Amino acid sequence: MTEPRDVPAAVVEQWRRAEPALAEVRRQELRRLTDQEALAAAEALLDLERHLPPRREGSGLVEQQRIFARGRR
Repeated sequence: MTEPRDVPAAVVEQWRRAEPALAEVRRQELRRLTDQEALAAAEALLDLERHLPPRREGSGLVEQQRIFARGRR
């Protein structure tokens, strides 16, 4: 049985060994993709943008500094 402290290392090693096989599966799936399927997938990705929150004008740094300044008072 694997010691609990060895579990993360074992999981990493398992993924490392699986990576080449997973990459090959990914390549084969992409080769079999039709133009219509690729276009549908691209459109689905582009459609995700409408589900994102609206973009903010700034980075939020000014607001963060304002909050910190209130805390110092």
